[in-house]
Amino acid sequence: MIHESSASPLIFGGAAQSPRAALPVLPPLALYIHIPWCVRKCPYCDFNSHTASPVLPEEEYVDALLADLDQDLHAVYGRELSSIFFGGGTPSLFSAEALGRLLKGVEQRIPFTSDIEITLEANPGTFEQEKFRAYRALGINRLSIGIQSFQEEKLKALGRIHNGDEAVRAAGMARQAGFDNFNLDLMHGLPDQSLDDALSDLRQAIALKPTHLSWYQLTLEPNTVFWNQPPTLPEDDTLWDIQEAGQALLAEHGYAQYEVSAYAQPGRPARHNLNYWSFGDFIGIGAGAHGKLSHPDGRIVRTWKTRLPKDYLNPAKSFLAGEKALTNDELPFEFLMNALRLTEGVEARLYPERTGLPLESLAEGRREAEQSGLLQVEPSRLVATMRGQLFLNDLLQNFLT
Repeated sequence: MIHESSASPLIFGGAAQSPRAALPVLPPLALYIHIPWCVRKCPYCDFNSHTASPVLPEEEYVDALLADLDQDLHAVYGRELSSIFFGGGTPSLFSAEALGRLLKGVEQRIPFTSDIEITLEANPGTFEQEKFRAYRALGINRLSIGIQSFQEEKLKALGRIHNGDEAVRAAGMARQAGFDNFNLDLMHGLPDQSLDDALSDLRQAIALKPTHLSWYQLTLEPNTVFWNQPPTLPEDDTLWDIQEAGQALLAEHGYAQYEVSAYAQPGRPARHNLNYWSFGDFIGIGAGAHGKLSHPDGRIVRTWKTRLPKDYLNPAKSFLAGEKALTNDELPFEFLMNALRLTEGVEARLYPERTGLPLESLAEGRREAEQSGLLQVEPSRLVATMRGQLFLNDLLQNFLT
């Protein structure tokens, strides 16, 4: 399954952490919960997902998730959760009873903000009306539905388990179940896709009136079936035409682009996504989940959990597979790798608040990026130019040490 927030944190090697200023304010705190099972593994997917057995170990996995969370509690004492994201895999394979027990256990450990956003990823092939009504009754208030395409031949090429009619019905069922806030995941640049094909998919998605659209190009990732057996993808000129025409169509229908591949109706960007891209904090629990936590003394630590479900469920093995404190040299790149994906960037003051480093530590790279036309000359904000968004890797090279 494709995730709205799918970027993996970069893990750097080496240098010892040198002192930095204590963080004046800790960033918002989110929780990512990974449920790693799918009905079938898609040939393009490089996420930590595994084909489900006929009976899922729901009870054991919920127990493990809560035990995993217990081990992270010391680092977040006194804080509240502003968002929760169930990703996968296909979290909607789990019953409402299992997710309800999990959410109750989480709230007993970490209080929720009064307006918490709780998102569940779902596939159209797993939609059942009563099940989704039950999800909504638990307090899950946002869905992210993995459509990818509405066209039969494209869905078959992508290995999806649903058809176009089921994709359309899923959006209607979500609304009937009480979800007035939902995202549709849609891909373009699919095998043998034309401009008309891509725009037809986009028009169909827009007609379903989601509050949010994740619209991104298919890429071939290592360790996938498509990497080893590449399909025929559209030429670069066609891909560029799709991108330009699609962005114009989305804007015409009131979907504002706020991140490289994320578009939302006014007031409806995903809070979980915004927290991630603005270098907020998140606990990651579940097989292969990643986390990033800031500490009042200035330490910023990335963690990653045991990847294979059988190992994660093994009481003899640790949930924590590894952790790394980010060094002062790594922080400028780490912060900007996230923040500059946002089309409006971030306020410059957020850099010292979230890293404990002075804004002046960016001065040289900032000057070079501005002179190259990749970063806007805007003292109060850190924001890429349109060219910088297109060549984000080039822009970030200015901040590598």
